Amino acid sequence: MDRPVFTISPTEAKSMAESSSLTLPQLLPSLVTSAQSLARPPISNFRVAAVGLSQSGRILIGVNIEFPGLPLHHSIHAEQFLLTNLFLNNETNLHSFAVSAAPCGHCRQFLQELRGASDIQIIVTSESDPKFTSLSQFLPYRFGPHDLLPENAPLLLEPRNNGLKLKKKLANGVCNGNTVNEKLKIAALEALNKSHAPYSDSPSGVAILDCNGKIYKGCYVESAAFNPSLGPLQVAVVAFIAGGGGEYDEIVGAVLVEKDGAVVKQEGTVKLLLEAISPKCELQTFLCSYD
Repeated sequence: MDRPVFTISPTEAKSMAESSSLTLPQLLPSLVTSAQSLARPPISNFRVAAVGLSQSGRILIGVNIEFPGLPLHHSIHAEQFLLTNLFLNNETNLHSFAVSAAPCGHCRQFLQELRGASDIQIIVTSESDPKFTSLSQFLPYRFGPHDLLPENAPLLLEPRNNGLKLKKKLANGVCNGNTVNEKLKIAALEALNKSHAPYSDSPSGVAILDCNGKIYKGCYVESAAFNPSLGPLQVAVVAFIAGGGGEYDEIVGAVLVEKDGAVVKQEGTVKLLLEAISPKCELQTFLCSYD
């Protein structure tokens, strides 16, 4: 069975556009319907897909994800998935995207975390006469990062290193009587140090392990409006899905790394989500600091 495709290389994207006599932005709407089949909305059964074009010419796909039995605020919106996919592919900005339904206020706000967000071009394919419109038209009176941060502060997708280290090395690699997967712990710390958490200064990272031994990383991503923030496990789940992961019970191990003394704690939420999607998965939590 073929793995679902969530990224299209710049070369392939250019070839697809040329074969259809389209520009790259014009190609995006034609990919939305097929991308909707990749969504996982077991609660609403409403499939949303966002197909974006990065500055490098790569095309990336985002879809909505819901988790059975959990409140809907745990859901991942298609636009959030898209931005996470950009992050996973080391893209630093978003040029334009096509989406199957108009972005909700939650997503319009989340998109504000990008530099130059107001210039992003959006086309809603469900409209009767779809046309590209700038994000500034969707959110004219915007509140964003620079209402709270200095102009030169790194924004979402821009390189950052939070510079934290694990507080102490575990004796014999054991935590609470359980053997620690060192690679998983290191991956979670790497994710934490890329975490976009400038508003609470509470970076965190999660690494999950599947039954085939593959590791997927996720970092906490904050929004200037707080509520649209995306937890580290949700980001790791996006990495899992975009990386070809199947059922959630394939996730067999997880490590969370949090900053010691952080005002935002992730452990309770991560446990809740893991217990819902993969109850046999073992979670281990570690603290880190600047020392």
